[in-house]
Amino acid sequence: MSDRFPTTASGLRKMQEELRHLQSVERPRIAQEIEIARAHGDLRENAEYHAAKEKQGYFEGRILSLNAWIGRAEVIDVASFKGKNKVLF
Repeated sequence: MSDRFPTTASGLRKMQEELRHLQSVERPRIAQEIEIARAHGDLRENAEYHAAKEKQGYFEGRILSLNAWIGRAEVIDVASFKGKNKVLF
């Protein structure tokens, strides 16, 4: 099994854009939500805090996945496949 991740140039750009968005917009927003929820008191029964931490976990997992995929990305030129009946990876 190859460690390369085949993708189109467009697909790579989309992953890079999503990664930038998660890191520069969502990560700070979630940190702020957690801080606000912490100010509400007892964390054991604080639904806002637990929801924000769950979102943070999702976004951090997504960031890790995107970093891994981008790091292993192999851009495939789809124009080189014109006229072919099958493309196999």
